[in-house]
Amino acid sequence: MGDSTGAGRIRDALRGLARPPELKTDEERSASKLELFFDLAFVLVVAELAIALREEVTVRGELLFAGMFTLVWWSWVSSTLYANRFDHDDVVYRLLKLTSMAAVIGLAASATEATGERFGVFVGCQILLRLSLLLQYRRAYQHIAHARPIARLYLVGAGVGALLWTVSLFVPRPVGFALWAAAVLVEALVPLVATRHSADVPLHVEHLPERFALFVILVLGESVAGIAHGLYDAKWAPSAVAVAVLAFVLAAALWWSYFDLAGARAKRLLNVVGGDRSDRAHDVYVFGQLPLTLALATVGAAVELAVVQSGAGEVPAGTRLLLAGGVALYLVSMSITDGGMSQDARRGWWWPLAAAVLAGLDAVLELPAFVVVGALAALLVAVVVVGAVERSSGRMDVDPV
Repeated sequence: MGDSTGAGRIRDALRGLARPPELKTDEERSASKLELFFDLAFVLVVAELAIALREEVTVRGELLFAGMFTLVWWSWVSSTLYANRFDHDDVVYRLLKLTSMAAVIGLAASATEATGERFGVFVGCQILLRLSLLLQYRRAYQHIAHARPIARLYLVGAGVGALLWTVSLFVPRPVGFALWAAAVLVEALVPLVATRHSADVPLHVEHLPERFALFVILVLGESVAGIAHGLYDAKWAPSAVAVAVLAFVLAAALWWSYFDLAGARAKRLLNVVGGDRSDRAHDVYVFGQLPLTLALATVGAAVELAVVQSGAGEVPAGTRLLLAGGVALYLVSMSITDGGMSQDARRGWWWPLAAAVLAGLDAVLELPAFVVVGALAALLVAVVVVGAVERSSGRMDVDPV
């Protein structure tokens, strides 16, 4: 009898640790401690990609950086979209999430050589991420009847993606790279299809902007780290200190503009849509974050180069254009996301146009780094000031991020 009772207690304890998934879209919630821990691995990946970009400031280098960043960003988004609906924090979910985190650490350790000698490692980690996601959606499909249509879509997407990544191991490299892109494209179509055909399991519009805001903090950290590393490598040369001060103003203004304006405005538009069904605004918001965070990561990589090179006496045109182009892309992303979500494409285009003009002037006149960084910082400060005036006057509705 004692053995039987003990075994029963063990079974009850295991049942308490492993609970069936459930929908989490109808209750107040914020990012979990596990999600924050998970994000730490992506800090490593972004840092490694930034190192590779700083070593090759060319058109090829930037395109490679953008492509690799997109692959990594989508891995993060895929996990976030599942957690947004189904995060129930039992031991099975934790183990699968930690398995995904281990795979992301592998991505970080192989990202800079993913197109070379670490090709197989990088692909293997991507496959592991998708297998983990398949197991998570399989649990949701099994236990939540109402969510089966959308879980089925994500199962198909992750399954096709895993297959394409696997096939890429056995074909010539150029074909393999094309299969990487195809895998992400197939998987990215799933949320769009879900919005059109199975939208009655909506995204959680409180949790989602918080998660994307945390990713923005992650990539903004590259600018802060870049300033510190740049000052160290430049041995605190006076010219490097001057550029570093302006770069910090730029980074602070980027943070301010997102959390008080762009991100807060997007969250407001998500809340206005609200409801029990996913909406086109959800898709605009999610995919609008890709160019925005790519831009911020580019700025972070360029900031460190600008500080270091200014200490050496000359900042090449490639570094200055990388910095100005990153700011311009960030401002374009802000405008496109706001216009797409509000269906008013007339707002905010003066700012990216001004950044593009500055980049053009720099290309023609070869402006000093101090002038370029200072002008970009002044432009972002102007964005913040004008946005603050619009908020206080009621012309811009926002919700705190």
